[in-house]
Amino acid sequence: MNIDWQFLTFDELSTTELYRVLGLRQDVFVVEQNCAYLDCDNKDQDSHHLLGRIKNSSSAELVAYLRILIPKSPTDTPHIGRVVCSKAFRQNGVGKELALRGIAHCVTLFPGKPIKISAQQYLVNFYINLGFRISSTPYDEDGIPHVGMIYEKPSQNSSHPY
Repeated sequence: MNIDWQFLTFDELSTTELYRVLGLRQDVFVVEQNCAYLDCDNKDQDSHHLLGRIKNSSSAELVAYLRILIPKSPTDTPHIGRVVCSKAFRQNGVGKELALRGIAHCVTLFPGKPIKISAQQYLVNFYINLGFRISSTPYDEDGIPHVGMIYEKPSQNSSHPY
């Protein structure tokens, strides 16, 4: 699948790109998952944003997205969140590529730092297969069961192609 991947800071996002990001997040998290939550949480401004676009005849459709919350202090860790793929692009490796690119970006920007995620519980095995481990007991986040997970220094056997 020919997806164009791009990391941008908040200030680098055009208004059209931001509108598409918010739209994709709402389509999946609010409408599809029937979850009312505050999406505009004032964390996007201090994040890196990974956009996955597939080019069609008229424009580049946003099909995958995640954000990386930048650590605010030397003791903080980066946090990958808002990981989302449009429904039509699931089950074909796009989500895995999205997550691996996010991990690789964190490892490059913050070498030696662990990476945190708050994973929906049904996706725990997906993240375990990417090298995360469970770091909390299950908890409710906006009406959806979640679990804290952490990715630490990759083992010598793991390789992330991005």
